[in-house]
Amino acid sequence: MSILKEPWPWYVAGILIGLTVPVLLIAGNKQFGISANLRHICASCFPGKVSFFRYDWRKERWNLVFAAGILIGGYIAATFLSNGQDIKVNPELVQQLKSYGITDYSNMVPRQLFNFGSLLTLRGWVMLVGGGFLVGFGTRYAGGCTSGHSIMGLSTLQWPSLVATICFMAGGFIMANLILPFILAL
Repeated sequence: MSILKEPWPWYVAGILIGLTVPVLLIAGNKQFGISANLRHICASCFPGKVSFFRYDWRKERWNLVFAAGILIGGYIAATFLSNGQDIKVNPELVQQLKSYGITDYSNMVPRQLFNFGSLLTLRGWVMLVGGGFLVGFGTRYAGGCTSGHSIMGLSTLQWPSLVATICFMAGGFIMANLILPFILAL
């Protein structure tokens, strides 16, 4: 049981994530991606006159079950398989984040940023509303999310997925190094 309470090396976790691609392809030529589930949920719950939601979402039920499994697995891991230790963070990053008032690493995300109290601040709204809009817009504009393009698309040698993954990475570097420090200083 102790093996489940410790972080796994990247080369083990990466291989296990990578194996989902051939399993899904063998299991019926299924395409992996998480962002499409929002479309499936909207199509199933609000089947109005919007043409984007008019399709047979029932064929994609397996993807909804897969996403539910991710949520349930995350809850089980965080609730029952936590080792009780603070998240290990690079000491240089700890010093940088301390200058923004972020010192609590007892959870997967810093409590100073992600709590209901911070939601009512300018920084909270910028991160939640602005970030949510950018992620939603970017996902739709790119034709998929990072899991769909970077895991599934690259493994099936799709050129658009390579371009999207490069843009995701560039955007992540710009956000982490240029924009996030500005937001954290708010």
